[in-house]
Amino acid sequence: MKAEELLNIIKTRRSVMPAQYSNAEISETELGLILEAANWAPTHKRTEPGRFKIISGKGLNRFSEFMLDQYKKNTPADKFSQRKSDGIAEKCRRSDKIILICAKYSGMVPEWEETASVAAAVQNMWLMCTALGIGSYWSTPGAIHNMKEFTELDENEKCIGVFYMGKISEDKATESQREPISGKTKYIHD
Repeated sequence: MKAEELLNIIKTRRSVMPAQYSNAEISETELGLILEAANWAPTHKRTEPGRFKIISGKGLNRFSEFMLDQYKKNTPADKFSQRKSDGIAEKCRRSDKIILICAKYSGMVPEWEETASVAAAVQNMWLMCTALGIGSYWSTPGAIHNMKEFTELDENEKCIGVFYMGKISEDKATESQREPISGKTKYIHD
């Protein structure tokens, strides 16, 4: 792969919401590539803190019910939104696979370093999804703090996000803009 091709994948990576997903299935081969990309994220002292729980099939319905229950339990009646509740269910229904993004903290390095390693793993997953034509996005709902109620987590393991994935129904890539890097860079020569 040439540097320009890699830069193009990086520049075209987007958060693609489940409303843009088709009914097409993400193959085991594609899922394997996405997870293998995550596995090669940088990790200080080789603690390899990334842990990934893949939800598919009937698990998606169970996860939807869990997320809806969490929203109802943790939202005061005056703040409850039927629109948001419906949106939670829709995200789960439209996704072909959902990955719970977890970190298993070793205690060998500062916790933030292992969180950063998992974030790098998610970026690798996102880039692989982009290369494969799979839409995805990372969400951090309040329910991540209660994920032990949905699935078993090891000691010192925390869920830090939910990664929704689905094949894109059509090429709806949106343009994005960034301020020039020159305004964010300072060179120190002496």
